[in-house]
Amino acid sequence: MKSNPGGEIDSDSVIGRDAFIQHLWEVIEQQSIVLTAERRIGKTTIIKKMRSAPASGWVPVFQDLERCHTAMEFAMVVYKEVNQFLSGKQKAARRGMELLKSLGGVEVAGLIKLPSASNTHWKEMLTQTLEDLIHENDSSSTRLLFLWDEVPFMLANIRDREGERTAMEVLDTLRALRQTLPGLRMILTGSIGLHHVLHSLRDKQYANDPFNDMAEIEVHPIAEPDAAHLAAMLIQGEMLQCSDQALAAAAISQEAGCFPFYIHHVVRALKSRGLPASPDSAQSVVADHLLDAGDPWKLRHYHERLRTYYGNHQPAVLIILDELAVKEQPPTVNELLALLKASSTFDDREMLLRLLSLLERDHYLRRNAEGRHTFKFPLIRRWWQLHRSL
Repeated sequence: MKSNPGGEIDSDSVIGRDAFIQHLWEVIEQQSIVLTAERRIGKTTIIKKMRSAPASGWVPVFQDLERCHTAMEFAMVVYKEVNQFLSGKQKAARRGMELLKSLGGVEVAGLIKLPSASNTHWKEMLTQTLEDLIHENDSSSTRLLFLWDEVPFMLANIRDREGERTAMEVLDTLRALRQTLPGLRMILTGSIGLHHVLHSLRDKQYANDPFNDMAEIEVHPIAEPDAAHLAAMLIQGEMLQCSDQALAAAAISQEAGCFPFYIHHVVRALKSRGLPASPDSAQSVVADHLLDAGDPWKLRHYHERLRTYYGNHQPAVLIILDELAVKEQPPTVNELLALLKASSTFDDREMLLRLLSLLERDHYLRRNAEGRHTFKFPLIRRWWQLHRSL
């Protein structure tokens, strides 16, 4: 196996995810799923493997929704896939196609064009398209599973282009369709948390919980034995010099925090630098990447996104993260509050609890057995210490 950091991983080269994917297929029989994870964990790789090796009776369709900026663009992306699916069964999308024609839509070179006045009909188009799909499934053993990547980006795009009300309606419409159309299944993922999009909508009096009918499942780094196995396969594939492959593979996986993405990066760097696969070389490569001003692993987003995520509370969040990055014994909430009082004008225990909860959901922190907060990923804690000169 060759190292391929950031590239699309062949489904046969995905290591350590078989049991997790099997669990997803079992859950999807009962309900739709929201996949949560930090960036670079591999959630897109997981759903692409589901697409390439589906469970019996399922036809998974992967769609990257980041490019959708309006509700109608989203509806038409779904329509095109459903129409193709039904046409493959010698069936045309009936009500959806009729609506498309009535709106004056035309298809040119595979692209569907609609007059601008039709944008208000997105809900009708989405509903009728999915009803066509479910009607066909009533007489078929094959079901279409939507694998929708970057859903939060799409919702943010719709919010910014068409307003909060339309973004709310998209969420409510999808929930209503999941509730009323038996067999409709979807897996939603994204690089930013859906809770942040919902928070911006709730500031505009959006009170619904549009995902409470879905299973929320977190994607973790792969297990240590699987991470070491991946590193060993990459060492072999790149034909790196190595005196003790097991020792080197274990060191690489540990240094990379068991993130497949970073394991690929480490082995690629060893190859490009002509270094042997060894614990010392792995440590050197990771240290160089964490210190590199060019930020080759794009870790600076952990800092840069805080202003967007936390707004006026960013200074307090920085104090919290700085403190937790250097403390070997995690402080209590009251100790953190005392630190914030001494370092700033922050003096709100309830808000501190809320910020800590959000930092957990954003995968910065976790709670230990005593309920105290620590960095979730040692690799990110190490980078934070270096980045913030702590």
